[in-house]
Amino acid sequence: QVQLVESGGGLVQPGGSLRLSCAASGSIFSINAMGWYRQAPGKQRELVATLPSGGNTIYADSVKGRFTISRDNAKNTVYLQMNNLKPEDTAVYYCNAGIKYRLLSPLYTHWGQGTQVTVSS
Repeated sequence: QVQLVESGGGLVQPGGSLRLSCAASGSIFSINAMGWYRQAPGKQRELVATLPSGGNTIYADSVKGRFTISRDNAKNTVYLQMNNLKPEDTAVYYCNAGIKYRLLSPLYTHWGQGTQVTVSS
């Protein structure tokens, strides 16, 4: 019943900006960490940024200073502001969240279906 839905991807020129959004819905008691991963053709999925509920933000070295992750807990939504985009940022971006369905349940990892980001002239 829990779903993560990404939006905001698209085609931009190098140096441009995009903001990705990911909203969680369904039978959710609480959400721990929320983050973003990406996967380019022929490459493995990699962490872009993650924002734990009570921890420190983590960014991949390749995006530090350009990307900013944030979240709105009231809306169960995480955002990724991407500035100064480069062709090497081209990938499918996936939202990820650790979710409890009820008070005494464990954490379950959920993934969105992905949104395409293409950076090209």
